[in-house]
Amino acid sequence: MEKIGIIGCGNLGLSLLKGFRKQYPHAQLFGTRRNSFELTDLGDAKTHFTANNEEVIKQCDYLIIALKPYTILSFLEEHKDFFDPKRHTIISVATGITLKEIKEALKVDEISLYRGMPNTAADVQESMTALSGLTDPLNRKKEVTELFQAIGDIVWIDEQLMESATILGACGIAYVLRFIRAMIQGGIEVGFDAKTANKIVSQTVKGAAQLLIQNGLHPEAEIDKVTTPKGCTIVGLNEMEHSGFSSALIKGIVTSYQKIER
Repeated sequence: MEKIGIIGCGNLGLSLLKGFRKQYPHAQLFGTRRNSFELTDLGDAKTHFTANNEEVIKQCDYLIIALKPYTILSFLEEHKDFFDPKRHTIISVATGITLKEIKEALKVDEISLYRGMPNTAADVQESMTALSGLTDPLNRKKEVTELFQAIGDIVWIDEQLMESATILGACGIAYVLRFIRAMIQGGIEVGFDAKTANKIVSQTVKGAAQLLIQNGLHPEAEIDKVTTPKGCTIVGLNEMEHSGFSSALIKGIVTSYQKIER
């Protein structure tokens, strides 16, 4: 991973670049953005920002396309002559754009082409990234796996599930943060200052996730451990459910999915 290029350093692209920077200290990282001067303070001897997409394509073997969905296909069509099937591995992180559409935009028969859906936790090497591939004449699946494992955990899935993975893994960051915010607000109401409530809730959520990851249990198994008969936990959970807690979350996930599918 000597040279990694990220085309489109918006919020997600920049999170990826920051994560790669921490995990690949000796690699040359290139990021593009229309107003690249806004990122000058983040650059260093091995981190380069530019508005010149062609320059980055020429420099890097691994190219992550982090453009907005409505711009990626026109971008690829416009720059198709700069991509080399004998050299480049392309990884799209654009929502809702299939690998088949990308391949057709590039007008190539064979090129190492992948699709990934990481999330902004890549910034702190805790992304959950779903990956799928189409063609790979350069046989770089191992390298693509290692690249995204460097910024968190990964799962290989069929591409037809990529929109579902987007909702759970990428949109899911916002859902979880909104839940955390609500817990903090509740903590303030019962007596804590905002900073202390934030610390307690954040570590509690982190601990809950680690229980599932390390023990491999269903959430209800861990819930059962803290819901004693006539206790304060079960009465709180039941009140949330009476108000539609789980139902609202499920409906939100399904609505987000339907938005992509339209």
